[in-house]
Amino acid sequence: MADTLSLSQANDKTSRYEELMPQLAALIADERDVVANLANVCAALKTTFDFFWVGFYRVDQQQLVLGPFQGPIACTRIGFGKGVCGAAWSEKRTQLVEDVDQFPGHIACSSASRSEIVVPIIKQGQVMAVLDVDSDQLADFDAIDAHWLEQLALLLSAQWHTD
Repeated sequence: MADTLSLSQANDKTSRYEELMPQLAALIADERDVVANLANVCAALKTTFDFFWVGFYRVDQQQLVLGPFQGPIACTRIGFGKGVCGAAWSEKRTQLVEDVDQFPGHIACSSASRSEIVVPIIKQGQVMAVLDVDSDQLADFDAIDAHWLEQLALLLSAQWHTD
């Protein structure tokens, strides 16, 4: 895989995801190190979409622990079922939040975050991590983001090595 992404100037999200996904698949295909893969995926998502914050929280016993990310400093640990990330973990499903201030128990790692999508990465029925993407705009994420980020979670799960 090249050191750079090859992206057109497409303005619509679907086209950008369609261009990005095969490049991400190639990027992580031969790399067994989970942290390296998560770091490169963060950089690619940030480069492609200029998200306010994009990163991963990895499951460590009964907490999510901050992993690779791009953006402002973030919360380091999140409890099971706490906030949007903890809800995605406990419910094993994507959380799409149009206004984080309306989400019960939202954890404000940054007061600039206004909307959020969190997708669990599940391997053999267990959540291994969550992909957390924040925007500084209200209602910035939709079903298009959910679809493609869930596809990305499946791709990461297939490449997830614990040895």
